[in-house]
Amino acid sequence: MTTTKVSPTSKRIHLTRHAQAEHNVDDDCSIPDAPLTELGRKQSRELHKITKTGVQRTAELLVSSPLRRPMETLLLGYPDLKARLEKSDKPVILNDLLQEVNGYPCDTPTSPVSALAASNGGIFSSLDFSTLSPNYASKKGIYAPENASERARQVRNWLRDREEGEIVVVAHGDILRYIVDGQQSSRTWDNAESKVFTFVSESDEEAALKETDYKVEPANASDEPTSSEMADGSKA
Repeated sequence: MTTTKVSPTSKRIHLTRHAQAEHNVDDDCSIPDAPLTELGRKQSRELHKITKTGVQRTAELLVSSPLRRPMETLLLGYPDLKARLEKSDKPVILNDLLQEVNGYPCDTPTSPVSALAASNGGIFSSLDFSTLSPNYASKKGIYAPENASERARQVRNWLRDREEGEIVVVAHGDILRYIVDGQQSSRTWDNAESKVFTFVSESDEEAALKETDYKVEPANASDEPTSSEMADGSKA
């Protein structure tokens, strides 16, 4: 695969929220690295159906948070894209800056890496975990909740600096809001919904994004609360 670097203002960044997970429906932030529910797996398969003739044929990079729910959403939702890119020696990139904002057990990646790779019956064994920082599950430093805005800014700059013109990212509701709005906003984002953004300019320090007029979501997508919404009762 030959990739020609395009202008940031021409890029298409597909930001996908993970499918429904156990902590979403149980309102239970104590579930460690909460996995998908059966409905979440169905949502992910539906996401595959509605994207397999579109972005899965055109995207040049696939990126995920290293928590179990986005990784499984990726495996079930974007399998054709994953396979196509791997044939061109472009494996999925696990970016630990994309992990969810809060420090609850549900938002903390499984560790050590060996346990994460072996979790969910070993379905993640095909992924490359070498990109993760030694402190990826610490919720300290850049991963601390209070540093979410800076973490999101770093993600935006990383995406803008990449040479790929079309990138699919699978992450979480709260961190996605920080990425696109710079803060914990009230922007709606259903489970398994993918919204498309591009960059406002080529060089601003914030690497600000703006939404395009295109988005996709499965017919069975659900509007489940994030851990922040559970904590403040905004989705009660």
